[in-house]
Amino acid sequence: MDLERLSPRTHQVKKESWWTVLTLAYQSLGVVYGDLATSPLYVYKSTFAEDIQHSETNEEIFGVLSLVFWTLTLIPLVKYVFIVLRADDNGEGGTFALYSLLCRHARISSLPNFQLADEDLSEYKKNYGANQRNLKVNAWSLKSILEKYKVLQNMLLVLALIGTCMVIGDGVLTPAISVFSAVSGLELSMSKEQHQYVEVPVVCAILILLFSLQHYGTHRLGFLFAPIVLAWLLCISTIGVYNIFHWNPQVYKALSPYYIYKFLKKTRKRGWMSLGGILLCITGSEAMFADLGHFTQLSIQIAFTFAVYPSLILAYMGQAAYLSKHHFRENDYRVGFYVSVPEKIRWPVLAIAILAAVVGSQAIITGTFSIIKQCTSLGCFPKVKIMHTSSKMHGQIYIPEINWTLMLLCLAVTVGFRDTKHISNASGLAVITVMLVTTCLMSLVIVLCWHKNSIFALAFIFFFGTIEALYFSASLIKFLEGAWVPLALSFIFLLIMYVWHYGTLKRYEFDVQNKVSINWLLTLFGSSNLGIVRVRGIGVINTELVSGIPAIFSHFVTNLPAFHQIVVFLCVKSVPVPHVKPEERFLVGRVGPKEHRLYRCIARYGYRDVHKDDLEFEHDLICSIAEFIRSDKPMDCSPDLENECGTNERLTVVAASSSNLEGVQIYEDDDGFNKQEPSSSSEVVVVAVEPQVPSPRIKKRVRFVLPESARVDRSTEEELNELMEAREAGMAFIMGHSYVRAKSGSSVMKKIAINFGYDFLRRNSRGPCYGLSTPHASTLEVGMVYIV
Repeated sequence: MDLERLSPRTHQVKKESWWTVLTLAYQSLGVVYGDLATSPLYVYKSTFAEDIQHSETNEEIFGVLSLVFWTLTLIPLVKYVFIVLRADDNGEGGTFALYSLLCRHARISSLPNFQLADEDLSEYKKNYGANQRNLKVNAWSLKSILEKYKVLQNMLLVLALIGTCMVIGDGVLTPAISVFSAVSGLELSMSKEQHQYVEVPVVCAILILLFSLQHYGTHRLGFLFAPIVLAWLLCISTIGVYNIFHWNPQVYKALSPYYIYKFLKKTRKRGWMSLGGILLCITGSEAMFADLGHFTQLSIQIAFTFAVYPSLILAYMGQAAYLSKHHFRENDYRVGFYVSVPEKIRWPVLAIAILAAVVGSQAIITGTFSIIKQCTSLGCFPKVKIMHTSSKMHGQIYIPEINWTLMLLCLAVTVGFRDTKHISNASGLAVITVMLVTTCLMSLVIVLCWHKNSIFALAFIFFFGTIEALYFSASLIKFLEGAWVPLALSFIFLLIMYVWHYGTLKRYEFDVQNKVSINWLLTLFGSSNLGIVRVRGIGVINTELVSGIPAIFSHFVTNLPAFHQIVVFLCVKSVPVPHVKPEERFLVGRVGPKEHRLYRCIARYGYRDVHKDDLEFEHDLICSIAEFIRSDKPMDCSPDLENECGTNERLTVVAASSSNLEGVQIYEDDDGFNKQEPSSSSEVVVVAVEPQVPSPRIKKRVRFVLPESARVDRSTEEELNELMEAREAGMAFIMGHSYVRAKSGSSVMKKIAINFGYDFLRRNSRGPCYGLSTPHASTLEVGMVYIV
């Protein structure tokens, strides 16, 4: 099942049918619960690895079972299923969804080119609790504090990035421990000496195969994911029921929290340290929230409550029942999952376990690709090559650089540790850190977004934060035994993200401070002594500025005194919402008087949106400008926005042709071949102009089709004709290629961050044309040195 295919369902207002909800619940098993479902493979083995012993009294095994039961009940069931899943950002979940919610409600943003017009987006609207004017006093106080102190905004961003980095670290550790634990069943069919030479090569081979197949995407094998996980859940629950009735039917008594007290009283410090293994029973719980956008809240709740949760409880009870009658003092590794599986079905169970582990690993790898894309959209990660693995399902992405980096790190962890003990210590710390970050952000969401009393937020963070802090301390104490890995990985990724975000912010501040006034541009038209020549075609100046003239344009004109007959200042930017509707994507306005043919176009994308390919983007860009010319209506904006846009520059929302069937339609014929004929009920404005200069591109005949009810005056028709003539002559994209340097007198840390860190990331990341929907063959880069 592909990850993005079901995303539009979450944005539907109408109520889903029960059949649809149950279908989504079934499909979510393969996408969301693969990691969580395979946790019985390694929980008991990791818990009894070193800290505690499995004695004849069974107090240890019953205490561990009680801890597992209550941990699964309180964290995934109560916290995530009943509380956190309600904190969706227009149907999307995850760390960035919570951060995006807080940014919008507190009117703070990590994006420098934010506009007041962005608040008019339909998905930007506040949809929690009372209206802003009815906010409680404590919410207003918290909101004003966040708006006032920049250091708190930076701390909030760092907190979100820490959670994101831990998710990426989990993308390294989860495939290793899942496949390692699944393959560990071979230990029961061979000697320990043989096993240590077979296990690691087999695990590495499976991991290499898994990462090598990523570029094919999951849409070809995705339909198998849900049946595999469902078969695994049925398998472990059936084995659990068998072990309960066959070995110890009284094991249900261990669900009482009294056994936790007895366990901790007997084991003391060793019991506390063993919590690092017990917390692995909830690994993968964050996926319920992170993958919320792919399904619906109700479908995920049903799948966990009625399928995953009871299957896991039965599996852990069955293992405990078996171990309560079998005490392996000489071989701790025999406390693992496979020892409780009847010997006759051990090999089929091993095969299903390996498949389930691969499915769980696939989900976290694909999730890592998705979260890297979100970071890139919000300016917190260097530009990387994003490939779409399905021509029909745009949500399926593959990032080669990240894929091979994850594979190398995963193999390094596997070969370096060579057992599940150290890998489980590392994975546990990554899992619990993400949950702590979610708890902290949720406490703010309760006050700012849900407008609840601060007592509820304090109760939430105290109850769940205390539990998670206890597990966090137990994992952190094993720093030298593998827990240092997620901390090291997170530190590296956090450093990359923060340096890139800091450098991007400083570069934007330089652009704002050095932008050229519109009056300077108008003088180019009023003076005949400057020798400025306007050539045929459309020149698209790519910039991050939403107002003013970028410095790269003046730099370009100074060195090459010519520009196109139609000039478009294009800003492709991200906004803090998951998706932007196509009819709200483009903001279009004029720069200067109408006769100069200068336009500003702002294309807005959400952090989960997929950018269109270059031809489709060109088509929508030209059509949005044509629709703006036809309608010629100023934006209904506030005086603040008008000042922001600049003098004589007002923007209006224009729907692209693909989403505005009642607006201007564009038809482009190659070599005179009519691919698409306009309907007879439309009024057509046609201009056929042969290019005077031979062009390597295919000759095009461009036509605009206006609605039948549309009436345009002569000046508007002339402007449309000129736009069509320029479109036929071709488009050129002019973008800046910046070299950023710290100004003299800057601090040592700033010089290191800008001159070395940011410069290194810039030189080793994709160029400025990647991710901006621009054709590379028509791109001209203008180099500039930024002194920040």
